[in-house]
This record gives sequence, structure tokens and C-alpha cells, in this order.
Amino acid sequence: MAYREQITPWVVVRLLPNFRHVDIARFYKLADAEAYAQILRQLSPAAKYTVMYDATEKGKP
Repeated sequence: MAYREQITPWVVVRLLPNFRHVDIARFYKLADAEAYAQILRQLSPAAKYTVMYDATEKGKP
């Protein structure tokens, strides 16, 4: 696993129906993730985006 994959605890996700989501991008800084999500909201106002902390253990299914 690359070092960069180990230091990205913030993920921008697109919320889907039935409590599903799609990961869009990962960031190290919360401010970067929020700024990216804001841009996505402006480009696609019909979709719902949010920033989440990625607490999953890397390398485990």
C-alpha cells in the first residue's frame, strides 16, 4: 500500500438512495475535502455530496 493511501482520512462521497454512497475523492486535509465538495455541489446541484472521516483500516476488506 502506498504511503499516500495511508494518510488520506477524509473522503468526499456522493449520497445515493437507500443509504448508499459512492466515494469520489480522498484528502489529507479537511479544508481541501470541504472545498472540493463545495465545487461539486455548484457543478451538480441536484446531487448530494458530503465529507466523511474514513475510519476504515487500510488494506482490510
